[in-house]
Amino acid sequence: MNSLYRAKRTRAKIHGTAERPRLSVNISNQHITAQIIDDDKGTTLAYATTVGSKISGSKTEKATAVGKLIGEKAKKAKITKVVFDRGSKLYAGRMSALADAARKEGLEF
Repeated sequence: MNSLYRAKRTRAKIHGTAERPRLSVNISNQHITAQIIDDDKGTTLAYATTVGSKISGSKTEKATAVGKLIGEKAKKAKITKVVFDRGSKLYAGRMSALADAARKEGLEF
């Protein structure tokens, strides 16, 4: 129940625009998903996930790979600045690894 409150609290403060879209991250027990969303239009601009991919290793290594992938796709879409949406997860471990990998690819947040 506390994670739902945490998610609502973080999402209440975050809104993605065309100039600065939202980087939404979801980490489940098996998979990691990241997407860049323009909330004004309600469209997904870039998307990266471990579902159906051959990314192997620990979950932290998978998070790093997804962070690198989303950074590369953001470059192709000419996106440099985003607002980071961690959802109900704390900014530590896998979430931090994904964010660091995305920053190395050129995303600013």
